[in-house]
Amino acid sequence: MKSIKSVTIVLIAILLVAGCREFSVFETPTPRPIIVGKLEPTSAVPPTPLPPSIEISADAVELLLQNVYERTNPGVVNIDVSGGTGGDLTEFGSGSGFVIDLAGHIVTNNHVVEGADEIDVTFADGSVAVAKLIGTDSYSDLAVIKVEVDAAKLQPLPIADSDLVKVGQRVIAIGNPFGLVGTMTVGIVSGKGRTLPADGPTSAAGNFSNPDIIQTDAAINPGNSGGPLLNSRGEVIGVNAAIRTDGTNRANSGVGFAIPSNTVRRVAEQILKDGRASYPYLGVSVDNHFTIGELAVALKLPVDKGVLVSSVVNGGPADRAGVRGGERQITVRGIPVVTGGDIITAIDGDPIVSFDQMIAYLSGQKLVGQEVTLTILRDGQTLQLPLTLADRPR
Repeated sequence: MKSIKSVTIVLIAILLVAGCREFSVFETPTPRPIIVGKLEPTSAVPPTPLPPSIEISADAVELLLQNVYERTNPGVVNIDVSGGTGGDLTEFGSGSGFVIDLAGHIVTNNHVVEGADEIDVTFADGSVAVAKLIGTDSYSDLAVIKVEVDAAKLQPLPIADSDLVKVGQRVIAIGNPFGLVGTMTVGIVSGKGRTLPADGPTSAAGNFSNPDIIQTDAAINPGNSGGPLLNSRGEVIGVNAAIRTDGTNRANSGVGFAIPSNTVRRVAEQILKDGRASYPYLGVSVDNHFTIGELAVALKLPVDKGVLVSSVVNGGPADRAGVRGGERQITVRGIPVVTGGDIITAIDGDPIVSFDQMIAYLSGQKLVGQEVTLTILRDGQTLQLPLTLADRPR
């Protein structure tokens, strides 16, 4: 997997090489493939019993899962995409999606519908409708499509606040892995705050990636893409988007990723209103090989938290605000690192611990055109620099 030394502010990244990717999206090629432990305690100390409120019988868990499936599966759809010329369409992929309103709007992944000339939506009852593409956002890998059907057929799924998601909570994925319609799998939230590469256009502004990604061990496979990741109340907390693979086996490895529901809500609302999504943009690049904590000793930095700026985009918001990039290069663990640039320690007075946190803060809390104040360290001095956020280059 190719690594990227620096990336711009809005999203960091892990560059994926086609055909040998550590992160694989869930597109299912045609024809679809056919897919035909207890840990012992390590100590003599007896385990602490669970409080009565946490002790749930196996029957109760089964009933809960059955209830969630019965309530939410009618809102999940299978999506088949076709393309071609001269009226001769050939199916080239499939995925999942879910209904978000009674007007017939459906959320899925951008990579599911990208390049499609026809989009066919199959509901849980087996009925099929042709969908219209409303808008896409390649950066977040989200898309909104619409079907014209009777409202009685539509069952919108409620969308939860993904900021409230906790590591360890039960999650449920419903989708169409390998074309197996209405498949339900169960797991937990394995991690939060991950980042995934964005497939948006690149330019002199650099590359971007998505913040606040939810990691799960719920089994998700090719065909699950675009389907909902649900909590135990049947609310959408994310959209299944990628899996971690070894480059040879594209099936589930126990490490899956979902776009958080707060990003889904924001992007879908912008697409429905404006036909596109926008992202606040600073215009700085950082070295993504090391955290600032790892560099603090080697570079003799005055702090071990914050964002060390490698470079600024010429004419970008940070450049206009007076932010300075690095001016010299040294080698750390055999890897060249640009140093000497400003260190961003806070935005609007809120401390910044890491680059990922700054990405998530800007993406989730700020809008294009808003002014923010950067707190930076430069040559031992603390400076306050006002900056107007621009729209990410396209």
